[in-house]
Amino acid sequence: MKHFFLLFFFFTLSLQAQFQVNGIVKDALTKKTLPFATISTNEGTNTVSDVDGKFSITAQKEITALRISYVGYLQKTIPIQDNKSYYSVFLIQKTDELHEVLVSNKNPALEIIKKTIENKRKNNPLEKLSSFEFKSYNKLIVTANPDSINGSIDSVFTTIPFGKKFKKIDSTDYKFKQLIKKQHLFQTEKVSQYQYNDNRIKETILGTRMAGFKQPVYEVLSFSLQSFSIYDSKYELFETKYNSPIAKNALEDYNYKLLDTVAINGRKTYMVYFKNKKKKKAAGLEGVLYIDQNNYAIAKAIMRIKGLLDISGIHEFQYIPGEDLWFPTQKKFKIVKGVNDDDIKILGGTIQFDGDIEEDLKPRKRVESDYIYLLSHTNNFDFQYNTPVKIKKPVVAIEIKDDAINRPDSFWNEYRKDSLDSRSQKTYISLDSISIQRRVENRLNLGRKILSGYLPLQIWDFDLRKIISYNNYEGMRLGIGGITNDKFSRKYRLEGYTAYGLRDEAFKYNLGIGTRVDKFSNTWIGVSYTDDLREIASTDYAIEKRAFKIYDPRSINFSTFYRYENWRIAVESKIIPKMESVLVFANTFVEPKFDYTYNLNGTLFQKYTLTTATISLKWNPYSDYMQTPTGRIETDKRFPKFTFQLSQSIPNVLNNDFSFTKVDFKAEYQIKYLDGQRTFLLFEAGRAFGDLPLPQLYSASPNNLNKETVLQRITFAGKNSFETMYFNEFFSSEFMSFQFKHGFNRIFLFKKIKPAIDFVTRMAWGNMKNPENHIGIEYKTLNKGFFESGIELNQIYNGLGIGGYYRYGPNHLSKFEDNLAIKLTFILDLGI
Repeated sequence: MKHFFLLFFFFTLSLQAQFQVNGIVKDALTKKTLPFATISTNEGTNTVSDVDGKFSITAQKEITALRISYVGYLQKTIPIQDNKSYYSVFLIQKTDELHEVLVSNKNPALEIIKKTIENKRKNNPLEKLSSFEFKSYNKLIVTANPDSINGSIDSVFTTIPFGKKFKKIDSTDYKFKQLIKKQHLFQTEKVSQYQYNDNRIKETILGTRMAGFKQPVYEVLSFSLQSFSIYDSKYELFETKYNSPIAKNALEDYNYKLLDTVAINGRKTYMVYFKNKKKKKAAGLEGVLYIDQNNYAIAKAIMRIKGLLDISGIHEFQYIPGEDLWFPTQKKFKIVKGVNDDDIKILGGTIQFDGDIEEDLKPRKRVESDYIYLLSHTNNFDFQYNTPVKIKKPVVAIEIKDDAINRPDSFWNEYRKDSLDSRSQKTYISLDSISIQRRVENRLNLGRKILSGYLPLQIWDFDLRKIISYNNYEGMRLGIGGITNDKFSRKYRLEGYTAYGLRDEAFKYNLGIGTRVDKFSNTWIGVSYTDDLREIASTDYAIEKRAFKIYDPRSINFSTFYRYENWRIAVESKIIPKMESVLVFANTFVEPKFDYTYNLNGTLFQKYTLTTATISLKWNPYSDYMQTPTGRIETDKRFPKFTFQLSQSIPNVLNNDFSFTKVDFKAEYQIKYLDGQRTFLLFEAGRAFGDLPLPQLYSASPNNLNKETVLQRITFAGKNSFETMYFNEFFSSEFMSFQFKHGFNRIFLFKKIKPAIDFVTRMAWGNMKNPENHIGIEYKTLNKGFFESGIELNQIYNGLGIGGYYRYGPNHLSKFEDNLAIKLTFILDLGI
């Protein structure tokens, strides 16, 4: 969901200097660009050209000359002219042999990288130092360079049979340039304290300020733009992990070239260029490593990905003589437009990019978003090494102090490296004013609630899932319900709903009350009563909140339910690191709403009572969490994720009729590839021990109507349901299922028709213990297994798509059409 928040900025905030020189470095003879050439100014500022030979350099003082050098070429100095900000620099190759620092007869760069990999442990601050702490100041802006914008006022014409007709004056570029001269589009600052001890690192945000918001959007503060450590085996850039150029197996993935030797902090370093050797359509990591010639530590690193987005990350280090260690002092991160003909989302903001389009299509005019870039700059200071460090509340990776959003100007003046320039000052003033006028913060909070399935009104959040729904038993179901919000209380909550089925003509309702007993672990104790219906043989994990859906395709087709009256006492907590937990004690009266009787040793049950204790756990071992003044949130959702639930009957308590134990387990794994493809894996299993009626067993989530023809069975596909399995066809007391789904890149058919192709395969096995105990319903078991595969063409038009699925294997049916299912698909893409 976090990507939604910056999407909101781009659609609600109106669009908006240092002295800067831009240019490109090329070979004078071949005119080919020279990547990673060194560019220096007269005042000592230096940078390197990017992989396309382009460079941009800024300075506090006036730049009078640039000095450009590149290994194997003659150095060149060019004077800076007034009113000129872009320079094409052509370097001449040396006629004598290239002078390089030779490490061996082999490729010198390879030998340097091998020694860098060998010395990683002694050069990595996270391994060499027992503890450390420091403070950092970060500033992130979304802005544009006014000099890159034409700023002209254009006349727009339309084509008519005998020529062109004037339509309007287009002053968009002019207005945008005038605005961007004055301010940035977005800006946020934060001051943090980093602490490391016992192989654990924590960021505590001491102060934060976000233009346009009294209370910052906390999710924005947790974006993982680039890795903290350059020595990790996987380097992270813009929330995507790549194999590091100094990983143990890096030589399999990268080519290396020794470019030059330069001095950093008075120590000589090798300047080594690396590039991914595998030729793929997906963008690969490349860049430059500055490696200390004595200890083979990283003294500076430039990482870059160029594809649909042009993303770069720079790490700078300071040498500590007493520790013989390079410690990180600065990080820079930048995103600019890449090359593509689709709209690309940057942190949820839709930005258009020109690119590879068919020859018969005319390239569109550049718009404001083509000029926009995101820039993040972090400075570290107040370092302490190998001193006693006590990390408070280490279960969260990021903690925001309660007073972080209310820091006075004196706090910011103390920690800023430089005072805010006029553009940054005007950004706060302008966006704060716009936010108030347009009620941006209120609209964002409203958007958050709606995405979660609630509509806030004063102290009450109405549950959108309860308003209207449909199934084959109740018919149309109308209702109202919700829960109190923070305006009512942060310590107490009331919740409830009521609903009425137009077909079964019966009311359903729920009422609950809860209190928070611990803020940090978000521990709540609650009591509730519910009288409602539930689908038979469905697994209900107590830890999982029911997701909000605009439509629920499977529930439309349900026809077999049971009524339940449930008294429930629950304790929910996040006290265990990276785990959510719920402990539930419940007494439930069950009345099946279909022809069913349970036979237990000659005693027939058409209604029964269950008294149970349930522990439900959700463990996300690789996710990161942030503790905010309003609660704990999962900021970096990583896979795999595991869900476990154990339910145990409590004999001789509150009229309990059966003795049983039920165990349920679910594992989810998702892989996102650099070329945009994705793979999703899901494993589920469950087993019931003892005596338990069929409504509490397993059905493997079927989603196929019991009708004769394929066309009659067309309905919407579920998220993880078996599309060719008929409702009430299979039941099990023990089962397991596996699902595999791979999504390919979208294919271009027509201008607005670009479906995403997904391949799906599902399989399940199961068994029913004591099948003779279940009377009144005919069913089969999954002893021999169930298999289906299909292809989905998703998002063909406005989120709608179509899928075809086929059933095969031991439960293949005799008629071909009975094994086939055609379903509509719908994906609402909110950029979350």
